[in-house]
Amino acid sequence: MNILLVEDDRTIASGLEYSLQQDQFSTILCYDFTSAKKVIEGQIHNISLCLFDLSLPDGSGYELCQLVKKRSDVPVIFLTAVDDEVNVVMGLDMGADDYITKPFRIRELLSRIKSVLRRYQKQMPSHTIIELKNVRINTLEGKVYKNGEEVLVTALEYRLLLIFANHIGQVLSRNQLLEQIWDVAGDFVNDNTLTVYIKRLREKLEDDPQQPLIIKTIRGLGYKVGD
Repeated sequence: MNILLVEDDRTIASGLEYSLQQDQFSTILCYDFTSAKKVIEGQIHNISLCLFDLSLPDGSGYELCQLVKKRSDVPVIFLTAVDDEVNVVMGLDMGADDYITKPFRIRELLSRIKSVLRRYQKQMPSHTIIELKNVRINTLEGKVYKNGEEVLVTALEYRLLLIFANHIGQVLSRNQLLEQIWDVAGDFVNDNTLTVYIKRLREKLEDDPQQPLIIKTIRGLGYKVGD
């Protein structure tokens, strides 16, 4: 698997490249925005995952993430020295899959990389039955079941549930959800409407909607389905 590593600190970059290669990953190493942009434009379909430092001498990891997501659904992990909520939310809104704060242990980074790659493999469209605890989604039938009994959901509720089911284990911000519902449904859905639909889904699917175990709120970031 090819990993695009963009890090302007050459000492850190060298250490990361060595560790990734020792773990059987192939690496494409760039030290700045300009060279990384060329790789993304020419080789993105040969890349399995991107590791982007947020602060680069001629640009930012945010911009690189946007370039990647416009071309392909390749996972992106940010390397950041700034561990605050604003930066994390901004990265998630742009489609990033995870972030890790410097300084970090290489084993933790490798674990995060493998976790994200597994998540993407699980999202392959070959799945016709998706199970979320005691809830089962049959994508061929377009039906939802809880404890074996069919649950009646509206078209937009079903679309929202599918978005969660196709991103198991990933934190989705409200903006990401709104954008994906808009893309799929073609209907106008505002922030208040999204709150209502999540509330309705919880009432239909959760054993205790006040303490949800399926659609979980990640305070300050968004929502997550799965561990």
